[in-house]
Amino acid sequence: MDIKEKKQKKERRHRRVRAKIKGTAERPRLCVFRSHRHIYVQLIDDEKGETLLSLSDFKLKTPTAKAVSEISDQGQKTEEIKRKQEKLAGAKTIKAFQLGFLAAAEALKKGIKSVVFDKSGYKYHGRVKAVAEGARKGGLKL
Repeated sequence: MDIKEKKQKKERRHRRVRAKIKGTAERPRLCVFRSHRHIYVQLIDDEKGETLLSLSDFKLKTPTAKAVSEISDQGQKTEEIKRKQEKLAGAKTIKAFQLGFLAAAEALKKGIKSVVFDKSGYKYHGRVKAVAEGARKGGLKL
């Protein structure tokens, strides 16, 4: 499969998903963008056409014992977080999990408890899946 075919398949998946998913003020769209190096998350209200929250993994550091303890201080069990991080392979995937968790914390501060997950044409695998799992662990309902 060449690069052109991959792009076409991604675009088709993206159009199909966006035709079905709409974000509202009560239940915004959790949109994921994945580049080669970084991952970005936005909460979008499609009715008003505004972004409620925007986060990226730029400031997240690779996972350390301190990062695990910071997450556990926010109400999560340290052992559960460690097990989840051991299951995930690679630093980018762990950063994606942390980003999802952070997005959930910020959304809960704004009073958002439930979101619609928009994977933006990416397969539900790897870093995209890690963002969703992090958001779930953070307290969001997807």
